[in-house]
Amino acid sequence: MDEPTVNDERLGNEVYYPPSNITESAHVQEYEAQYERSIEDPETFWAERAEELEWYQKWDKVLDDSNPPFFKWYVGGKTNIVHNALDRHMKTYRKNKLALIWEGEPCDTRTYSYFALNREVCKFSNVLRSMGVSKGDIVTIYLPRIPEQIIAMLSCAKIGAVHSVVYGWFQRRSAG
Repeated sequence: MDEPTVNDERLGNEVYYPPSNITESAHVQEYEAQYERSIEDPETFWAERAEELEWYQKWDKVLDDSNPPFFKWYVGGKTNIVHNALDRHMKTYRKNKLALIWEGEPCDTRTYSYFALNREVCKFSNVLRSMGVSKGDIVTIYLPRIPEQIIAMLSCAKIGAVHSVVYGWFQRRSAG
């Protein structure tokens, strides 16, 4: 394998490698084999991937392909992406690890541990509920790419509301 290079003047064309303990446990090394398995036996492959998540109710069938192109995955299963992204980590060592690292301009940086991000998501979920938002409602989020946008999206998913993000720069580009 060729050594990776970084072609960025700001970095001085230096190459930064992750620590060996990270690369040794990365799924990237197994990519080709994983890809082949996903093609040869997609239902078994995706069932194994889904076992890595926590489910409120396990699925009855991994894939229902009886009505192409309207395939259904994990038929009968119930889970919540926020539970798997945040909630389940509140009981583990990960609650103190970084879940979100945001860099803005000019060089602003904000970080959130799983615990801190979960706290903000729970707070905003409660704000949404207090405004009458519930499962199945549609929420439009009009925010720039800042941590609060991610918090709002996760909050919607936590309570089962559908979200749509409208970026502020759309308006600026169309004026003129």
